Amino acid sequence: MNKQLPISRVISLISEESQRLWSIGESEARQSLLAGDIAAIRSIDGSFALMAQDGERVVLARSLDRPMRYFLAKAADGPVLIVAERIDEIAAELARRGWADQFHPSYTRMVPAHHVTTLRLIGCPDPSPVHRRFFDPPRGTLAKDLDLVGRHYIEAVYGELYRWLSVRDPATPIGVPFSGGIDSGAILLCLYKLLLNEGHSPAKLKAFTLSVDSEGEDARQAHDFLSSTQLEMLGEIIDVSSSALDPLRAVAVIEDYKPLDVECATVNLALLAGIRERYPDWRLLVDGDGGDENLKDYPIEENSELTIRSVVNNRMLYQEGWGVDSIKHSLTYSGGFSRGCVRSFACVREFGFEGFSPYTRPSVIAVAEAIPFAELTEGSHERLYALKGEIVSRGVRSVLGLEMPVFPKRRFQHGSVSAEQAARLFPQNETRYRRHFETLHANVV
Repeated sequence: MNKQLPISRVISLISEESQRLWSIGESEARQSLLAGDIAAIRSIDGSFALMAQDGERVVLARSLDRPMRYFLAKAADGPVLIVAERIDEIAAELARRGWADQFHPSYTRMVPAHHVTTLRLIGCPDPSPVHRRFFDPPRGTLAKDLDLVGRHYIEAVYGELYRWLSVRDPATPIGVPFSGGIDSGAILLCLYKLLLNEGHSPAKLKAFTLSVDSEGEDARQAHDFLSSTQLEMLGEIIDVSSSALDPLRAVAVIEDYKPLDVECATVNLALLAGIRERYPDWRLLVDGDGGDENLKDYPIEENSELTIRSVVNNRMLYQEGWGVDSIKHSLTYSGGFSRGCVRSFACVREFGFEGFSPYTRPSVIAVAEAIPFAELTEGSHERLYALKGEIVSRGVRSVLGLEMPVFPKRRFQHGSVSAEQAARLFPQNETRYRRHFETLHANVV
């Protein structure tokens, strides 16, 4: 059997302009990857999807907030590694080079967040990649004190927003996709206080709330939140017709078929389209993605694979899924929010915005992992579901000196439409979504 040739080419379709590095340059970050310096990699600030090559060795790493995919193509002079943010970009590049018959969406691979992925293509068949974790915060180290936990959590959120704001033009307006829920509420209050503390006008801050057919509880909840905090001047309703909601378009944008992610992306696309139509030059958006994952605020009863023990005892379960060493780990999509990040990243990119969520930053996740969930919940689902509101509201009070109203959890896609419309608009039909996804590449699969 002929030996497999080393990687002859690496084609990166990820533009350098898309990297959002705050403290070091891209060249230095790549050198850290090649050196395998875990401490240096862990300290890379910002949003990144990085690749570096040394001969037949290629290393890749990304932050939690964005996707990074790769595909190994075969050419006459050796394998060619294609790296991109999207599956369709890989398909187009293969077609352009006459290699379309090699493509199938399931052959693409997602770099798992918080890991350095190393490929060494020196044999036949292709060896599996090696994943080395670079972010591994200690678990359960905080005291069983909700005031202390809340203060640490919101201090971390505020700190990440401060660092993000410090590298922006102070005159650039900032939008917050806003439901009046816990995550977007804390983001808005932190940004409002931060702008005041830094001597900037909070008038450049807007809270954009989606309302479909002038209905939905989110619009009322957002009004109540802003009224309670005396920030009504920040609110703006984006009203769209239900006819603008297109789940199949969302499937194409996020390149996925999981119903909850498709539905969330559907309403997110409608909101972003409304903002873009009203404000053609708007660029910056700060959202609350990752907040539910950090504080484990998902109904366990809706997933038969989960128990409260598995939720509170598995490291970063909602952020990463079951982990790269698990049978349940998806090579094509990764797991947890590491997969779901696309529902925000791809939608924001579709309309030319630059998005950010402090909840996806390692410093914030580290505080969340330090929370002693098992001791605080003692096996009770109800205690777990109540924790998020307690932690965040106490933290906002301690760090910002503000009283934040807390409303019951509601998914974005359910809060933006009337209760009567929700079942019709979002029928939870994974089979339909999966089949549509498959048709997107029907000409090459």
